Amino acid sequence: SMATDMTGFKRSLTLLDAVMLVAGSMIGSGIFIVSADMLRQLGSPAWMITAWVVSGVMTVLAALSYGELAAMMPKAGGQYVYIQRAFGRLPAFMYGWTVFTVIQTGLIAAVAVAFAKYTAVFVPALGEGVILLDLGFLQVNASQLVAIASVVLLTAFNARGVRNGKLLQTSFTLAKIIALLGLIAA
Repeated sequence: SMATDMTGFKRSLTLLDAVMLVAGSMIGSGIFIVSADMLRQLGSPAWMITAWVVSGVMTVLAALSYGELAAMMPKAGGQYVYIQRAFGRLPAFMYGWTVFTVIQTGLIAAVAVAFAKYTAVFVPALGEGVILLDLGFLQVNASQLVAIASVVLLTAFNARGVRNGKLLQTSFTLAKIIALLGLIAA
């Protein structure tokens, strides 16, 4: 009926958009942030590459598993839907609120802090050492403002609609892929 059509989800992602969305979340920023620490702890490039290959295999297995789950339960909600089906409404509800209040927000904050840290490498005036406000019990530095501003700007951009969000996601994912290809070539 017409009423059902009006309340359904509008399909507005192309295949490229969907691939970039998944690739962007799979690649993440961790490969750029933790590689140096991994190399120090593992001791050799061969062990680091082995760790990344094992992680890649595990990621592909997880992606295939989620693909199967999505085909079996084609509903909006992702992990919430799967947890509700497997364990019931209360664990799914708790998971949903945990993602909203801790998991996703913590991840966003961590990536924003890393972005601010690497921005300060190129623009030292935006670093942690540049204290903008010191109240004794509270210090605000330029790096913190860069992190906050990045979250606010990306949120505002994504809130303007799916079209803007997919354009931004595709751009960032292509930048990550180009950077990875550059690292491989180097």
